[in-house]
Amino acid sequence: MNKEEIKKIIKQDNISYIRMQFTDMLGDIKAVEIPSSRIGDALDNKIMFDGSSIEGFVRIKEADMYLHPDLNTFLVLPFENNSNGGVARFICDVYMPDGTPFIGDPRYILKKEVKKMNEMGIDDLYVGFEPEFYLFKLNSDGSVSTNCSDKASYFDLSPFDGGEDIRREIALMLERMGFEVQTSHHEVGPGQNEITFKYVDVISACDRVQTFKQVVKMVSRKNGYLASFMPKPLNKQAGNGMHTNCSLYSKDKGDLFYDPKANMELSTMCKKWITGVLNHARELSLLTNPIVNSYKRLVSGYEAPIYACWSDANRSSLVRIPAARGLATRTEFRNVDPCANPYLALAGILACGLQGIKKIEEKDIIPPVKDNLFDLTSEEINSRNITCLPETLHEAIEEFRKSDILKEVLGEHLFPKYIEAKEKEWKEYHTTVSEFELKKYLGR
Repeated sequence: MNKEEIKKIIKQDNISYIRMQFTDMLGDIKAVEIPSSRIGDALDNKIMFDGSSIEGFVRIKEADMYLHPDLNTFLVLPFENNSNGGVARFICDVYMPDGTPFIGDPRYILKKEVKKMNEMGIDDLYVGFEPEFYLFKLNSDGSVSTNCSDKASYFDLSPFDGGEDIRREIALMLERMGFEVQTSHHEVGPGQNEITFKYVDVISACDRVQTFKQVVKMVSRKNGYLASFMPKPLNKQAGNGMHTNCSLYSKDKGDLFYDPKANMELSTMCKKWITGVLNHARELSLLTNPIVNSYKRLVSGYEAPIYACWSDANRSSLVRIPAARGLATRTEFRNVDPCANPYLALAGILACGLQGIKKIEEKDIIPPVKDNLFDLTSEEINSRNITCLPETLHEAIEEFRKSDILKEVLGEHLFPKYIEAKEKEWKEYHTTVSEFELKKYLGR
């Protein structure tokens, strides 16, 4: 896209409003909205906002920041059309008044790691997300209930699947917006759904999953439901994951994870990449599983991983290798959940994987695990030197705090701010008396 093409679309489609979107430290989508009459200012990077009000951004005395739209992310939002005209959006990079990128912008942090990857001779990291969500009925007054859209389970169809029409509407809306939807189906939990879309380069993938969440929530609310990406919204039911498929690519060599002559047809680079991520899995958890509720999902019995190991088929492992080979050879990270800031989570995964490729010797590659780890005792797990993931947000914070590689990834600005925000969240949770405690202890 170029400026003239964008102006032409705005005129042809009667776009009245432009949304300048960006993502804050915690993964929440923020926006500055402008009338389309200011499109010239937007395209010339003149839209300013107060960064002091955004989580993880700057102090009051450094408040002025600028939004630089990525022209390739210009998109007309079909679910926003009304009699007053349409709405379009840009995904923006955040800049300082002196024209330099803001070092705390999550999208910029991911771009830094992509540049390091390119300097190693790797052209692309392709990523495909598999986000899951629950549909809960809204009450007549607009309040949220925990009544699910149905009581169906994995791959069920109508009439058991009460969310089928909503899921189809979401998928069709995504296709109108340029997504290549691959699958759409009911998941394990009642009212739980999954929609997947084709892999793209890592920056575009993170942009798309943020857009995906918006579309899911908008379409669901229009139909009288709340779409929840909360990792574990229901007790004793399956949690929401966001399995993250990754493959490194070279224009000359194709998929760098594929080697038809190697064991499991996986290249040495792929195994070093996996080892690099597994070596840092505990400290990465604060990025891939960033909230208190994330650790209610990472428990035995619900197919969510709790051990830092890998396998070609074993779903109890953190990293799984799907069966497809050739250009479809990839690693699937099963611990990531939908509340992760995708830019920061992928920046961390990429940095750790690249460090593995650069520094790990073949003799130190972690071998795959064939057993179902949920069937093994703690002693058997320990005897195999398999690391467990953190069990609480507090434990994840402490692991993250010690991480030199993630301190470098997030940088001197965002690293301490991220820890500060998560410590505040943990303290708020830790000092709140829960319904569980009242029921169990109040009468004692």
